[in-house]
Amino acid sequence: MAKLNVRRLILAVALTATAAFALATLDARPAAAQESECGSECEPNPTPSPTYSPSPSPSPTPTPSPSPSPYPAPSPSPYPPPSGPTGADSSGNSIGGLANQRFNQMITNRVLGTVLLGVNEQINCGDCVSAFGSAGSFSAGIHGRKALTNNLSLLAGIAYTHYDGGGYKITSAPIGAFALRYDFTDWGSSRPFFDVGAILTPWEKARYTRSYDTSLGPVSVTSSTNASNYAVYGRAGWISRLSPRDEVAASIEVWQLWQRVSGYSDSAVAFNPFDASIADGTDRTSLVKIGGQWTHLFGSNIETNINGGWVQSFASHSGIVATVTGNGTVVPTMGNQGWFEYGGRLGFRVQKGWIVDLFANGTLGPQPVGNTIHGGVGLRINY
Repeated sequence: MAKLNVRRLILAVALTATAAFALATLDARPAAAQESECGSECEPNPTPSPTYSPSPSPSPTPTPSPSPSPYPAPSPSPYPPPSGPTGADSSGNSIGGLANQRFNQMITNRVLGTVLLGVNEQINCGDCVSAFGSAGSFSAGIHGRKALTNNLSLLAGIAYTHYDGGGYKITSAPIGAFALRYDFTDWGSSRPFFDVGAILTPWEKARYTRSYDTSLGPVSVTSSTNASNYAVYGRAGWISRLSPRDEVAASIEVWQLWQRVSGYSDSAVAFNPFDASIADGTDRTSLVKIGGQWTHLFGSNIETNINGGWVQSFASHSGIVATVTGNGTVVPTMGNQGWFEYGGRLGFRVQKGWIVDLFANGTLGPQPVGNTIHGGVGLRINY
């Protein structure tokens, strides 16, 4: 009985061991399979793991830069293109043309005034009075001289004038002039003399034309206003009576001229995009003249006189202050310049004390004075 139990015990142990081995075998197969999946059923050699270097990224192919255009594209303007016509600069520059017109006006007024002071007559002569009329620049008036003493004479005259030139026109302008002449007659046939005098034009109607260009065409505006002119002068000279028929004289003159022009605005026209307004202003200039003259009697009935001289302006100033659309305030300059003045007279003694005169006066020079001539006829009476 005891043997039988030992056998059963041994058999049970054997069965138990067999079952345990079978279970262990079953557990090992998945592990082996897992190890096989990793690379080998045998124990691997301790081979170091390889180091993986990152592959260099391929260098990007450079994009070729475009060749520059020989004509660079213009930079966009920060300002929008103008929507209206251009021409503001031209309109502003036209104010300088007005200054030139006003300078010519001062000089012409003075030239016409010197006729009243006997510019075409001899320095020393008897009392006389002359009525005259002239064309070119219309003028009509009367002038003469009167001896106050043996040495001192009064020269005076008055005229009514219309004249124009270079874009302006003067109408309804009365001119008055007077001077005192001191002639040292007691010195003999060759002697000094002196003049002091003035020319006055207290009121005149004036029209000035301003012209400029725009992108849509030219513009011309003529405006009206009032003006006045004043001048004073001094003259020192030397006179020689070469013979009873000939008198020559040389002199130097200093003048100061003023011209007052009332303010005005452009007159209304159909197209004037850059209009202007001119304030009241006074133009002025100073002059020096060096000249001479010769008076000669042909036979007993024909008198002749020629005169001329060089004139130089200095200290000139334009009184224009203009407000111009597109330019703001514009103040032009008035430059100094020189020119030649000339004159002459041809007189016919129709009877004793009665003389018919043909005369002319003018200027030769650059603008704004330019080349001018004023001619006329007069009837002179000596008494």
